[in-house]
Amino acid sequence: ALTMPLRNFFRGRSAKSFPVKIVTLDAELEFNLPWRANGRDLFDLVGRTIGLRETWYFGLQYEDSKGDFAWLKMERKVQDQDIPRRSPVPFVFLAKFYPEDVSEELVQEVTQHLFFLQVKQSILNMDIYCPPEMSVLLASYAVQAKFGDYDPTTYQTGALSMEELLPQRVINQYQMTPEMWEERIRIWYADHQGMTRDEAEMEYLKIAQDLGMYGVNYFNITNKKQTELWLGVTALGLNVYESENKLEPKISFPWSEIRNISVDDKKFTIRPTEKTAPNFVFFSKNSRMNKLILDLSIGNHDLFKRRRKPDTIEVQQMKAAAREEKLRRQIEKDKLAREKQLREEVERQKAELEQRLLHYQEEMRVANDALRRSEETAELLVEKSRIAEEETMLLTQKASEAEQECQRAHLISAKTQEEKMLMEHKVREAEMLVSKLVEEGERRATEADRLQHELIRARIAEKQAKEKLTGFIQSFNASISHSAANSNLLNASLLNATLLNSSTPHLPTALSHSLVVGSSNDVGIGSTGDLPDLTLGGSTDALSSTYVGHELTSLDLLNDTDVEQLSLEIEKERGEYLERSRHLQQQLRHLKSEIEVLKVEENQTVLDAVYHEQLRSGETKYSTLRRTRSGTTRTRVAFFEEL
Repeated sequence: ALTMPLRNFFRGRSAKSFPVKIVTLDAELEFNLPWRANGRDLFDLVGRTIGLRETWYFGLQYEDSKGDFAWLKMERKVQDQDIPRRSPVPFVFLAKFYPEDVSEELVQEVTQHLFFLQVKQSILNMDIYCPPEMSVLLASYAVQAKFGDYDPTTYQTGALSMEELLPQRVINQYQMTPEMWEERIRIWYADHQGMTRDEAEMEYLKIAQDLGMYGVNYFNITNKKQTELWLGVTALGLNVYESENKLEPKISFPWSEIRNISVDDKKFTIRPTEKTAPNFVFFSKNSRMNKLILDLSIGNHDLFKRRRKPDTIEVQQMKAAAREEKLRRQIEKDKLAREKQLREEVERQKAELEQRLLHYQEEMRVANDALRRSEETAELLVEKSRIAEEETMLLTQKASEAEQECQRAHLISAKTQEEKMLMEHKVREAEMLVSKLVEEGERRATEADRLQHELIRARIAEKQAKEKLTGFIQSFNASISHSAANSNLLNASLLNATLLNSSTPHLPTALSHSLVVGSSNDVGIGSTGDLPDLTLGGSTDALSSTYVGHELTSLDLLNDTDVEQLSLEIEKERGEYLERSRHLQQQLRHLKSEIEVLKVEENQTVLDAVYHEQLRSGETKYSTLRRTRSGTTRTRVAFFEEL
């Protein structure tokens, strides 16, 4: 609450004051108002407090002693009017008059916001009829205005359950759970990505102003035949409705056809500009209602004439400021969109590099496994060759010993013939054994030669595998260096350590310094400081900040080129709006057909039947107004008398 004493503001007036409480649709204000202050003083104070300049649409409403709602009169003292006698004195700050076209007439954001809140509340309170499919669409804009862009990563089902988004009449007419309604609202909510609060509220008002009951103040009246009717006071003129149908007027009288309005107790007389036409006369329940009708008629008629004149200097200044602000916001929005696109591109490249890094690391792991298996095979072949050489030496030693044994046998065989024969027999056996040992030695030597050749081939294969690994590392470093030059994201110090740690421990000591490729600056297996670093942290923020700084230096001033750009943007927006309108109608028809099967027929109202009949006949709010204004004023007055 805001308390603002006005003793210094109202100089020369009585120091005696009384408290007042002003309730808007999004705030409450409290003031101490001088006792002699009039309605204009209080109204201007509220306008200055909330920063409102388009004050001609608004008024202060209160409940009088008879329980009726009345508007505070600007030129009379507040205390002289029939205000509530309690402290603080309550007033409600509301829109009293409505624009013909919200997108053209509402300039200030605070004005748009106040109208949005009031129209939304009127729809939810069912003071304005809104069909079900349109209610869902308007609810999605209201959610966008309140919560901003839809984020599928953080949105949870039931997040909108605490929000009042749909009229109770719509909820009662369909066999649908709150979750089903929320899902349909969410689908449209997701389509409003990138829309600001002001844009969402303006889209809401553009759709709402096409509703038949938007901007209409209804009053009970009767004609000379005492037929109960409704009089609707609007920004375009006076409409007459049947007692059961507030949606479709029977006849209309635009302000351009009305010359004079007078009130005589309960009798209300309208003199048309057509001289031959009779006066349009109706009766209300009491004179107080007639005065309210007269007040609203005069205000709407004045605004009707004001719209058809050139804008005042104040309005021109506000519109110029609004255009500049719109251009500035559009430029800022485009800049943010580019930054977002750049961030997404950097994130995408980062993800791609991480995937490539993982892929290369996997390939390196496979290559290291193959190299390790090759080293193990080479070691096994070396061990087998050593064993074969030892067996060959052992066989050679045995052959020498056998030969010596043969010589000793020859010496002994000379003693006796029998011993000789025996010795010859032993010699033959020894010779046979020697022959076998020689053959086995030759076979072992052949096997040793074969193993030696296999060892040589294994070493050659090992060397080729390491050369292939070295070439793969060089190609990988080249691709990483190329990516780092484009994105400024990567440091060239980690990969060598990473790859070396994963590959070097598997190399034999004798080979760890034998596979260096190229010069001292090239990649080598035996070096731990030459491979590039693939660390992905830090570079993205630096790139973004550099980009932002560059953008900010180019958007300091608005010039003629910017104004021309704004004009092009406006034309582009018009085309986009028409395209969105066609798309919107398709979506509305789709939603209507989708929920039609869940309708509860017995809960349908008279206004629902009227609306569906309008759809069937192709009628809209504006075509109905054109039809009800057709013919001369005389014929329409006569038609009114016969109702």
